[in-house]
Amino acid sequence: MHPLAPGRKSPAGNCSDCREDAHAPSDCPCVRAGRWCHSFYAATLNQQRIQQWWGQNPEFGIGVSCGPAGLVVLDIDAHSAEPPARDRILPGIPIGEQVDLTGLATGFHSLAVLAALRGQRSPAEDTTTLRVRTPSGGLHVWYRATGNRQWLSSVGSTPGRALAWQVDIRAHGGYIVAPGTTTRHGTYAPLGEAREPAALPLWLAQELDRTGHLPAPSIPAPRPVPPRAQQAVLAAGGGRQEAGHTLATILAPVEACGQVAEGAGFSDTLNRAAYTLGGLIAAGRLPEEAEQALKDTAAAARPGQELRIQQIIRSGLAAGMKRPLHASGRRP
Repeated sequence: MHPLAPGRKSPAGNCSDCREDAHAPSDCPCVRAGRWCHSFYAATLNQQRIQQWWGQNPEFGIGVSCGPAGLVVLDIDAHSAEPPARDRILPGIPIGEQVDLTGLATGFHSLAVLAALRGQRSPAEDTTTLRVRTPSGGLHVWYRATGNRQWLSSVGSTPGRALAWQVDIRAHGGYIVAPGTTTRHGTYAPLGEAREPAALPLWLAQELDRTGHLPAPSIPAPRPVPPRAQQAVLAAGGGRQEAGHTLATILAPVEACGQVAEGAGFSDTLNRAAYTLGGLIAAGRLPEEAEQALKDTAAAARPGQELRIQQIIRSGLAAGMKRPLHASGRRP
């Protein structure tokens, strides 16, 4: 945690030396000396330092450095505004002209559209995790990062890295205002009964990965077709026997995960299988019923994880169907 300026949501100001001499926070003696210069870079859990800072300045608000705290917070804006171009409402997801966007005016709306496309409940309605109403009417949805992933911050209108219009991401490189902090505009108040961040949902993690919020891939995402998939395509000959052989080839790695310890790359293996399966179904090489075979195989390998399995398969299958896998010598 680190101090926020009295009555404001911005960090407490630097000392005069830091204001006059621009330098990297890592090179600043103030941070090493236990002073609060440089915003979230000065964040600490040292109780003696915390008591000193707020004991001398009880009017300070509280900021939380999201990266070191292992947090991913969705900052949903409620300021009604004219939506941007359709390709910037949900970056990477085209919204056709046939889709009626009447009434879409805030981050609550754009996030709801994304969730609906994925068959999920909007994080704004997630009662299992800490949600904080902001003085402006927006919402902070707090999640706990898992798997030591260093999610990156972004602004909802940034072309290079953005989840949805008017939805900012607070993670590494950013901070969030702690609930209970009061500014001149009002108090950041918890909503509902949950008071702790829940684990980041898998589908949302996949969307953050898709939109560039990881410095390196760690959540399974569509990848180039692996050699095993190419072999499966070549083995398909159009008859039932050939189709059965093809499907068995795809399911084998998923089935093998049931023979090894929990983890062991299961999510990545299942995602690859779903991606390959989607490409084969789109090319007419396998029937749509093959999806159920993949679900059954995955459920047998990881009992009790049906929801997670369904999310991974849905994502991988949808991506794979955009790239039909035709046998060598055949055109799409």
